[in-house]
Amino acid sequence: MTHNTPLSPRLPHQLTGGPRRVLTVGQLRAHGVTAAQITEQCRSGGPWQQLLPGVVLLRPGPPTGEERLRAVLLYAGRERTTGGVPAQPGRDTENGAPPVEAMITGLAALTLHGFTTAPPLPSLARVDVLVPRTRRLRSAGYARIVRAADPPRAERVTGLPVAPVARALADAVAEQTDADLVRALLTEAVRGGHCEPAAAVEELIRGRLLSRPHVVDAVEALVAEGRALAEERLYRMVRDHALPDPLYNVDLRLPGGPHLGGVDAYWPDHAVAVDLDTGAHRERDDALWPEHAKLREHLEQLGITVVRLTPRKLRDAPEQQAAVIRTALMAADDREPAAPVVVLPR
Repeated sequence: MTHNTPLSPRLPHQLTGGPRRVLTVGQLRAHGVTAAQITEQCRSGGPWQQLLPGVVLLRPGPPTGEERLRAVLLYAGRERTTGGVPAQPGRDTENGAPPVEAMITGLAALTLHGFTTAPPLPSLARVDVLVPRTRRLRSAGYARIVRAADPPRAERVTGLPVAPVARALADAVAEQTDADLVRALLTEAVRGGHCEPAAAVEELIRGRLLSRPHVVDAVEALVAEGRALAEERLYRMVRDHALPDPLYNVDLRLPGGPHLGGVDAYWPDHAVAVDLDTGAHRERDDALWPEHAKLREHLEQLGITVVRLTPRKLRDAPEQQAAVIRTALMAADDREPAAPVVVLPR
């Protein structure tokens, strides 16, 4: 004779400890738990609780921040089975396994990435989860569905699939009307080294967020912060790699003639200039990019070598960038003399 036994004290150990305390109804059914038993265990005051539709926490009491995140990923992910045992959605494996179906984004993702200006996980009323646009899924409970036509590759943070900082930042800003918080998040993204300004601005443009005045104001601060950081990296590279001291942040013009434009560093004895391309001008206003390229072309026509550096290159490969500049300085004697220019403070 068969009969159903109480489940709470007799569940397999792997179902009651660690992250496996949060399971879908489908996963419980695969382990032999019937729908009636799940309903009984999730009754008011019972040992289990339903966190989201079809997602169960196998213990009483408030869920931890991690349990809430895992519940969101299980709700938004698709269960894949291996040997009859469901695999947790959101776990991408090696050897060409399918990409994750869901990843944490928005404020929760920024918190996981280490943002001090983002709220702690337990205080978040909603958790954003990014899924492909083709998924037929609705927001439910504290899980808010965010869709993407071409989702980015998830990053692993504390073992969870999380959207890259730039994408998570855009998703967080999309839901915020607090101008101070938006500015704080964007500033910390750059100052904390979480992402480059150009990447953040690109995602904000993709999300059509630059039509919002408080976002535009925050982007101005973001661009200024990014330029200051890039200039600091330039100063450090010149100092650490013993390059000759240039004139920083100067305007160039022809004697008695028109203004040529500004450069971030200039070696007048070698006619070598550095142009820091933060990328922000290109993403924010396409009309400015031709002018930027025109300046470089004009200077090179005058015999001035223009070295274009990006903040990322200065951060990731300063020695290589220093070698590029040193080569340009050393090659000055082999070039035709440059046209004389007037150097003025910018």
